[in-house]
Amino acid sequence: MSEKSTHEDQLYIDGLKYNDTKIITAIYKNFVPKVIQYIKNNNGNEEEAQDIIQDVLVIIFKQAKEKDLKLTCPFDAYFFLLCKRRWLNELKKSSRKGVTLQNDTVSKDESLQEMLFQTELFAEKQALFEKMFQQLGEKCQEVLKWSFVLKTMEEVAAKLAVSYAYIRKKKSLCTGQLTKLIKESVQYESLKNQ
Repeated sequence: MSEKSTHEDQLYIDGLKYNDTKIITAIYKNFVPKVIQYIKNNNGNEEEAQDIIQDVLVIIFKQAKEKDLKLTCPFDAYFFLLCKRRWLNELKKSSRKGVTLQNDTVSKDESLQEMLFQTELFAEKQALFEKMFQQLGEKCQEVLKWSFVLKTMEEVAAKLAVSYAYIRKKKSLCTGQLTKLIKESVQYESLKNQ
């Protein structure tokens, strides 16, 4: 990402990252109505708008937790454009017509464009990971899920009532299988080169 300084609106990213109720309430109060209005004006309804908003907030949360997301532009512009792009993709998928495009003067900001690109790339990688993870067997999914949550493999072994040696071997095999599925997917090459 660019080497610009962190924007003062980083507090919204941190609030999501640490599940701060005051910050989340402020996001819903200050930024969500604009997104809902935009989606309603573009062949959507309140429920679809809430789904888009929830998806985007989850993506931002995951990126903040996993990649330590640093905001280099105003949160309002970043959040709105992520929601807008997600909604336009939904419209395109469902072939709905009549999209009203508003002037995006704010979207010409280079740091905003870079942040949008990084977040959308992160979301695509997450979606690919989750899709391939679902193709693993039930036991592999269980072993990997617990290894993501618990601190040590000893804890995973105890949780699953198996030996430490077994869990290490199983995790290694499952990780290899997941990596192979991801690398063999059609989306992998396009994501790898970005």
